[in-house]
Parts: sequence; C-alpha cells; structure tokens
Amino acid sequence: MLWNWQQPDWPQFAYDSVRLAPLEARLLHESGFLFGAFAHLSDAEQRALTVELIGDEALMTARIEGELLDRDSLQSSLLREFGLAEDPRRIAPAEAGMAELMVDLYRHFQEPLSHARLWAWQSMLMAGRRDLREVGGYRTLEEPMQVVSGAVYAPRVHFEAPPAGQVLAEMERFLAWLERSAPTGEHPLPPLTRAGIAHLYFVIHPFEDGNGRIARAIAEQVLAQGLGQPTLIALSHTIERHKKAYYSALERANKTNRIDDWLEYFAHTVLDALDSSRARVVFLIGKAKLYDRLRGQLNARQGKALARLFRAGPEGFVGGLSAENYRAITGSARATATRDLQDLVAKGALVRSGERKHTRYALNLSPSQ
Repeated sequence: MLWNWQQPDWPQFAYDSVRLAPLEARLLHESGFLFGAFAHLSDAEQRALTVELIGDEALMTARIEGELLDRDSLQSSLLREFGLAEDPRRIAPAEAGMAELMVDLYRHFQEPLSHARLWAWQSMLMAGRRDLREVGGYRTLEEPMQVVSGAVYAPRVHFEAPPAGQVLAEMERFLAWLERSAPTGEHPLPPLTRAGIAHLYFVIHPFEDGNGRIARAIAEQVLAQGLGQPTLIALSHTIERHKKAYYSALERANKTNRIDDWLEYFAHTVLDALDSSRARVVFLIGKAKLYDRLRGQLNARQGKALARLFRAGPEGFVGGLSAENYRAITGSARATATRDLQDLVAKGALVRSGERKHTRYALNLSPSQ
C-alpha cells in the first residue's frame, strides 16, 4: 500500500472548493455570534470562561491520545500562566507543560510557525517524560514510525510515516506552505480549508511523540488566524466525543491526496465545536442573569444546589436533579428539600418535569418572568 506521502502528487492535495464554500460561509457567520455573545460578558467572566474553555481543550486533546491530566492542577497552571493567581502547590510537569503550550497558542496565534516553535511545543508536551529518546527536535531514529493497533503477533498498521531522513525536508515544505496559504500569504486559503489541510499534512509524524496534540494545536492556530482572534472553539472537546470517527477519517485520508471527505468531516467537526462553545457562552450569560435576579433571595442550601447544577455545564445534571439528589447535595431533610425546590420553581430558578418518583428539576435560564 502507498501512503499519501509516497504518491507522486504529494503534497498537492486535491479537493472541491465549491463543495466547502457553504461551510466556510457558515464558519464566518456563526463565529460572529460566538464573539458577539462573548462580548456580553464582564471582563472577569471573560477571563474565567477563557481559562475554562482552554482548560477543557487541554484535557480533551490529551485524552484523545489516552493521557489523563488532572483538571485542578491544569486549571491552577493556566491561572498561573495568565497571571491571574499564584498557587503555591507544585504542579506536575505534564499539566504545567500543557498549560504553557495552550497559553502560548492563545497569546501568540498570529505568529508564524517555525521549527523552533514546534520544537518548543513538543518540549512543553513532553515535560517530565523520561521514556523518550528525542525531545525538542524532529525524530532521527531510522526505525519505521507506525500507527498500529491489535495484538503484537497480528498488528494492524493504520499509517506509516516518512523515514526520519525525510522529515526535515518535509517540515521545510510544510512551513513554507503554511506561510503561502496564510491570510496575508501569496495564496491565502479559507480558514476551514487551511486548518483541515494543516492538520492532515502535519500528521506525517515529525516527532517521536506528541504529533496528534500538536496537529490539533496547529489547526486551532490556523482557525484563529483566519478569524482574526483566538477562537476558543471546543475542537478537541468535540473530537473526543466522537474519537472513532476522527481516527477513521484520518486513516482514510492518509491513503490518498484527494481529500474532499476529510475536509468535509473536519469542517463539520469545527462547526459542531463552534456550536458547543457558543452554548457555553450563552450558558454563562444565563447564569449571570439568574444570579443577578435572585440576589439576596436564596438560602445557603439553595445556593449550594444551584452552584452544583451550574458546574454540570450546558449538558445539565446527569439524569436531572431529583429531590434525593438535592438532599444529598445539601444535607437537608426531605420536607426541607421539598420546600426549597418548590420555592426555586416559584422564583423561576428551576423548571419541574415529571411526577412523583420521576419528578426532576433543571435550571431555567430563560425565565418568562
């Protein structure tokens, strides 16, 4: 089998730009709604949401590769990187390195990529690792770099990367393409198209490890450059929810340089991620309005329960909030829980559904009153 980089038309990716045009237009249109909603938040709320969204992206891009980071440590490291808090706790190298990369990506999205910056990103991601032979540079070992699954005695090869001796030349060509296709380049490409190609192009696996995470970081930088500001699009969050589809799309695209299907998959994934980010911004706006409206009207138990519901995010409390859940959260008696919940419904903080044992409560972020 010939991989994409072994074919005579590499890296002349072919695709139908007309097919992508409606998706490109939708990106520009809907990103305006996201940025407009974000502008309605206070400075403090914008900072909090920025850290939250970046933190979630960091967790999810690592989880896609099977690495589980500690959420609290990552959040603390992000706050430290942004200069928003000083935390005396020692942060583990993996969380500190990931936070450093994500903040660099956010702050310096307009800066062109270079070998040195990519090497620095990989060093950040590999902080604390002692099992790798090459960190902070492209791979030089001659054994094949393969993506495999299955048993050792019957491996399935999903992709084989170019030999190490070709990597530097391939990366020179990749960086030159990025410069030409930039918004200010000789041959600018629309954001979704450029980001999708950049992600696919980079996964020739120039590093010993960290290639998938860096590919997604590059895609997010390209999107930010195309839109003119950090996007805060929940790309990795969306990919992680449908990880099998992501790897399947990549595997198919690694066998051909006709990439319509990959670009369409990638574009729809970005647009779904944009919808997710916008929902979270709208959710935070609703949270602020609800608390403003109920200021001074909640007892301590009700405040604690609402805080727990808000921590569940736009997806909501799993299974819905029941009276028993409320009692567990607040430590209240059954009669007290019933009165508190009825009061929250009357005040428009919660909506009720179901009857008897099946009664559930959910946040009401669009009250009629």
